[in-house]
Amino acid sequence: MLIFGVLHLVALMLGVVLFVMFVRADRNSRSGPHDDDDSGGGGGNDRIRGKPKDSPPGGIPLPDASPASFRLRGTERLRDLRGRPGRRRVVEPARPSRRRVG
Repeated sequence: MLIFGVLHLVALMLGVVLFVMFVRADRNSRSGPHDDDDSGGGGGNDRIRGKPKDSPPGGIPLPDASPASFRLRGTERLRDLRGRPGRRRVVEPARPSRRRVG
């Protein structure tokens, strides 16, 4: 019973800490400058400060980024477009030598 009481106390303390952090964050966001102009900025995270990036990360596409050799645009199946692969040659195992009994 003592263990359950301690666990409840710890959970209550963590809840109080989270509540205090929530109240402090709300108070800090109100004291900062507001950007309440009608520039059509949309939503987003109000905690991010700074300019947006000019270009996406990663740079230009790699040279091996070429389009596929065929595309599925209709009701065809992939196996109909590619055809059947050739059969592989079966290698027969070597025959064992005949033993002479005698």
